[in-house]
Amino acid sequence: MDFKSKVKDLLEEGLAEHPELFLIDFSISADYKISVVIDGDNGVNLQDCIDVSRSIEHNLDREEQDFSLEVASAGATAPLKFPRQYRKNIGRTIEVTTDDDNKIEAKLIDANEEAIKLEWKAREPKKIGKGKETVVKNAEIPYISIKKAVVVISF
Repeated sequence: MDFKSKVKDLLEEGLAEHPELFLIDFSISADYKISVVIDGDNGVNLQDCIDVSRSIEHNLDREEQDFSLEVASAGATAPLKFPRQYRKNIGRTIEVTTDDDNKIEAKLIDANEEAIKLEWKAREPKKIGKGKETVVKNAEIPYISIKKAVVVISF
């Protein structure tokens, strides 16, 4: 078994012990720097990173192959990539850039395996008379049409 396969198996075993955690990114550079980015249904704390790190590091032999290991959580400003990340952010405001470069800042109201549903308020001309009125708009956007999506951090 090659080094990358062995690390991937150890990583999967470590994540299996913590079903609330899931993998966002995994890579091994040419100089054997292992980089793991995880997220969790309830967020990720330091102990989660330590547990995943130990499940990998304690089962590899540095005499056989020297390596460095970094396990980190997906940052608050990291783009959303997987349906599971969208689901954990239901109720929050996100900014979505679609394939046709439209940007929508809206509340994420639902996410399934194929698409997300957004809701936002917009000012539009009144149907009768002058002036504008606030209307609630909805959109369902399939994941394949999303170029980038990030959670909007508000204070």
